Amino acid sequence: MKNKKQNFRNLFTIPLNMIYLLSFFFFFACGIIFTSYFNNFSVNLQVINGQILNYSSFNPQPSLPPSSRSIIPRLGLNECIKPINVEHDMSDEELLWRSSMVPKVKELPFKIQPKVAFMFLTKGPVLLSPLWELFFKGHEGFYSIYVHSHPSYNKSNIDESFIFHGRRIPSKEVEWGKVNMVEAEKRLLANALLDISNQRFVLLSEACIPLFNFSTIYTHLMNSTKNFVESYDQPGPSGRGRYRPRMSPTIKLPQWRKGSQWFQMDRDLTLEVVSDKTYFSIFQKYCKEWCCADEHYLPTFVSMRFRGRNSGRTLTWVDWSKGGAHPARFNRQDITKEFLKKLRNESSCEYNGKKTSICHLFARKFTPHALSRLLMFAPKVMQFNH
Repeated sequence: MKNKKQNFRNLFTIPLNMIYLLSFFFFFACGIIFTSYFNNFSVNLQVINGQILNYSSFNPQPSLPPSSRSIIPRLGLNECIKPINVEHDMSDEELLWRSSMVPKVKELPFKIQPKVAFMFLTKGPVLLSPLWELFFKGHEGFYSIYVHSHPSYNKSNIDESFIFHGRRIPSKEVEWGKVNMVEAEKRLLANALLDISNQRFVLLSEACIPLFNFSTIYTHLMNSTKNFVESYDQPGPSGRGRYRPRMSPTIKLPQWRKGSQWFQMDRDLTLEVVSDKTYFSIFQKYCKEWCCADEHYLPTFVSMRFRGRNSGRTLTWVDWSKGGAHPARFNRQDITKEFLKKLRNESSCEYNGKKTSICHLFARKFTPHALSRLLMFAPKVMQFNH
């Protein structure tokens, strides 16, 4: 009877042991699969200055010898001294801070080709872009281009010249006579400063034209010992009449200056302009209601701080002889050889301590209707083919 009970108990024990054994093999197999799965799950995180640069998963990485493994990719010198493109997501405050950085070591550990930064402040497209394309042709590496246009401008609707393609900086709305016009100028300067090879900075409008070929303008700018920011004292309502008494004592009435907003500056003065908060904050607070900050901020700031380094004149010719709030506009019928020659050599001025007949390198305002005749005369009169 006892043997029968024992046999009966073994009938239940054998299957129970089998269940334990099968469970052991099941979890053992799961462990192998689980380990193999996570061995193939690679997470590659590269972190620089607290920012995740790269993330990859489910991509097995090849095994590398210890000597060739690197967590952070090499950041070459070119990436530090020249941005890949002009598009970024920096705020104005971040941009001005970044562009105002100056190395303590003055001697560069590399060679650069000095460039002129041509900065266009426009409402939309650069209207005379075919003329500028002809002007820049063959001089790649000696210039850079930056365009500040109205944010609503839809560039896809315009068949734009390739030299302006991809050169639009992050822009904001500007209004004639308002301080945000100066903010746009500072935005252009700050973006251009990010490229350390830019040594001269020229502000132009969509209605500007060059009066000489590229080589002449480049040489004139690079060899100049002065900056070209127009600055003069003008009595009357359109000069001293725009001064606001609350600007004192930082800016006093006798220090108030007027001038064209179309300037040409070197890198040192450009750095001072983007770094200035003392004087510009006064303009932001008080230069409103027909104060025309774009005609007074730079002339006043440069006159007060850097008069010895400035010529006091602009290199951009305009015609104010007809009166009014805006200069004269020139259409197709105005463009003749005689007219262009007059603009090129109409007066006498000083350049590096000597008299010269080349007083203006650029001119405005020219309409798109003038383009065909400008293209006709440019090779001969402006010598664009030289």
